[in-house]
Amino acid sequence: MKKKIQIKDENVKDIIIDLASSLGAEYEESYHECCVRLPEEFGSGYIRSFQFDFGIGVVETDYLLKKDFHFEMEKGIVHPLKIMFNRESSFYHKFEDDQEFREIRRLENAMLSSTPKNKHLFKIPANTPICIFTLQINRKKFEEKIESFLPDMNDDLIGLFRDVNGINKFYYKNYYSLEISKFISEFTECELEGFMRQVFLEGKTYEILTHQLQQYLDDLNQPDKRLILRQTTVESIEQAVSIIREELESIGNVVNLAKRVGLNQNTLQTGFKQLYKTSVNEYIKNYRIETAKDLLESTSLNITEITYKVGINSRSYFSKLFKKKYGVTPKMYLDQVRNTKGDSQSA
Repeated sequence: MKKKIQIKDENVKDIIIDLASSLGAEYEESYHECCVRLPEEFGSGYIRSFQFDFGIGVVETDYLLKKDFHFEMEKGIVHPLKIMFNRESSFYHKFEDDQEFREIRRLENAMLSSTPKNKHLFKIPANTPICIFTLQINRKKFEEKIESFLPDMNDDLIGLFRDVNGINKFYYKNYYSLEISKFISEFTECELEGFMRQVFLEGKTYEILTHQLQQYLDDLNQPDKRLILRQTTVESIEQAVSIIREELESIGNVVNLAKRVGLNQNTLQTGFKQLYKTSVNEYIKNYRIETAKDLLESTSLNITEITYKVGINSRSYFSKLFKKKYGVTPKMYLDQVRNTKGDSQSA
């Protein structure tokens, strides 16, 4: 059984009002924020909107449904640009004339614009956590904000923002960046109140929009020439780090490591440089020496045993790396550790 809801979306407050009416629920309003909480019969959680100047707003959803919801956005004179960031489980979208729904997966974002003849349809599944952060831009009002900047914009962005009434259908989807994910978290976790809250949230909204537009232009490049690190790539890099730490004694080369986490070698290297300020091989080397130091301090293994345990096949090479990092040889360091332990035991 599904729940079908029709919603006006010329501004974000309309979404909350229509949703509350369809669910038979009250909505709360404070300053420029509106919130409706799902009645227990439909599930749990909330949908909240934030309205800012120049036609830009935010809709934040965080809920768990008991039945599928189907949302239909009503046709109107102005069709806003929606920029949706999916933070949890998949949901589905199509335009009215599409044959099939498109899945928007976790960590993907979609930029969407309907037309007066072709409205949005959304399908939200039940029994799965839904957490979506949406920027919504009324381009007719937003034009005043960016009019002086349009001549210097990329042609693709000019076309997108000049379409103030939403005459042209627009659809773009990709994984969003680590920076955008961080800004969204800062927005949703804001604990300020009153005027300071409004100023902070509006500023954060523009940070998200700016980074999203940069990413959209970056995505027009070939994959190997993209400069922005996507959130899904970060998760693959973190997986690579876990493999390195768990399989330090037998870790293979960078090419094999990249394949195991579903990345190409160049993307893995670029990601390590952005996240850890070093190459993959340098990261592995440093972690081996740091682990060796811990083993010298905490175990009774001898230097040769530790050398092999951290995946280095030459004791002399291990000694050279250790001295370069810590200023002493492994033997000297081991003697220091044992002398310190001996002194503490005597005391």
